[in-house]
Amino acid sequence: MSPRSLLTLFAAGLMLVTSPAPCVAAAAKPRTKSSAVARSSEVQQLRELITAQQRQLEDQHSQMDAIRTQLQQLLQNSQQTSGATQKAQESADQAQAVAVKAQQSASQADTMATQASDNAIEAKTAFALARTSGDEQAKRVGALESSLSRFRFTGDVRLRGESFFQDCPQCIGRNRARVRVRLGIEGKLSEDFVGGLALATGSLGDPTTTNESLTNFFDRKTIALDRGFISYQPLAHRWLQLTGGKFAYTWNRTSVTFDQDINPEGFAEKFSFDLKHAAFLKNVNFQVLQLLFNEDRKVADSFAVGGQFGGKLDFGFFTSTPSFTILNWRNTDALLAASAFAVQATTGGSGITTPGEGPGCAPGLGLPSVAPCAIAANGMTNATFLDPVTKKPRFLSRFLYADFILNNQFKTGIARLPFNLLLEYENNLNAADHPLDAKGNPTTLGKQSHAYLVDVSLGQIKNKNDVQFGYAFQRQEQDSIIASFAESDQRAPTNILQNRIYALWKLRQNTVASTSFWIGRTLNSGLANAVLAPGTTAGTQEPYLRRVQFDLIYSF
Repeated sequence: MSPRSLLTLFAAGLMLVTSPAPCVAAAAKPRTKSSAVARSSEVQQLRELITAQQRQLEDQHSQMDAIRTQLQQLLQNSQQTSGATQKAQESADQAQAVAVKAQQSASQADTMATQASDNAIEAKTAFALARTSGDEQAKRVGALESSLSRFRFTGDVRLRGESFFQDCPQCIGRNRARVRVRLGIEGKLSEDFVGGLALATGSLGDPTTTNESLTNFFDRKTIALDRGFISYQPLAHRWLQLTGGKFAYTWNRTSVTFDQDINPEGFAEKFSFDLKHAAFLKNVNFQVLQLLFNEDRKVADSFAVGGQFGGKLDFGFFTSTPSFTILNWRNTDALLAASAFAVQATTGGSGITTPGEGPGCAPGLGLPSVAPCAIAANGMTNATFLDPVTKKPRFLSRFLYADFILNNQFKTGIARLPFNLLLEYENNLNAADHPLDAKGNPTTLGKQSHAYLVDVSLGQIKNKNDVQFGYAFQRQEQDSIIASFAESDQRAPTNILQNRIYALWKLRQNTVASTSFWIGRTLNSGLANAVLAPGTTAGTQEPYLRRVQFDLIYSF
């Protein structure tokens, strides 16, 4: 019910309650009997009328109570409706506020959407640029990887501890620690050319070793170019290999003729042919060598020329690789007049000091003690004399190596334990007919030109936990080779009897532990430039020098 209907009902009720009662008749006339009866009838009517009015009033009161009740309910409903209306209004206001905020958010969202669209366009453009840049970077990285894949890094680090013992009254035991570090890189310059270089520690004045002793008050150790070469190996002619520069040995040799740490300089041309259909002969090879060891514009260049012929035989249960080398050395006297820089002499002529960690001037009969002087890291043991005309030292012998090597490997039934036998015979075909004694006088002895080596071992060093044990015996006469380039770990370069016992163990694929026990002495102590222990008299047998080495080698 609406508020207007409620007000109409309320007004009608009020009118009903307040309406006047019927008027009473005018003042009674004088009373008579008839009038008394009439009056009595009127009174009765009046009573009935009053009773009826009372009833009507009661009914009206009842209606008023009902109306009041309805009015209260209507008021309550009106209040509730008003509260709901107020709440609705508040909700409407809140909804309107939310709508305003939603509209603002929509506007902001629209703005953000527009900005996002712009950002997406920019991101797309940036992505396209980044993709282009990424493609360029990928191309550059690919080109770099392609370039790096053509190169191979090599090298090793070796730690060594060694001791020296010799039984003589004036001999003092010696102990030292040494380190060797080598780092090299080789790569294809093209499909047919290979180039490489390597750096190594070691004294500049000692070509026969790359070791550095742990001494000199923690000073820095010398490192220098150890290799630098280019090799031509055409794919279309795999049998051909041409090498030039400072390179590793390309021919078969042992420490009888060259120290293993020397990298010769010059040129080498190798021709190798594999034979697939021959019964036992699997390979035939030969090469030509031109080794340059001193350039002198005033006198003459020093060099060696020669070659090697070799092959490989396979008989099933054993293989053999024989080789024969001929090498002719020219103008070798330059080795007896090396500059102060070449020998890293500690003192020079006229009191001039030349610093260096090299071996200095090699002592010997008639050899100068200051530069220019003889270069030989382990001593000059070849026969030398002083030229009466030039007053300069000279070699008694010329040098023409004839070197035969036979390397054999026999199967034992255990793949990791093959039996190895190395035999070598070397002869200097240009050795002097008779050597000189300790005072420089000619003797009646024959040529001191031969060298012999026998090396037997069991095992190999190829895979993890491989082991190898061996023994080597060497007899090397005074002028069999040039002392300047001989093995530096043996008792002396030449004129020696040398024994070596060795063992190796491959701890890891790139780590080897080894030990070597060198036992050697001078072969003929009565010859010129013989290396003798302190107190040893020429012509008597020198006591054996014992040298023990322990090595740990990490390769990469």
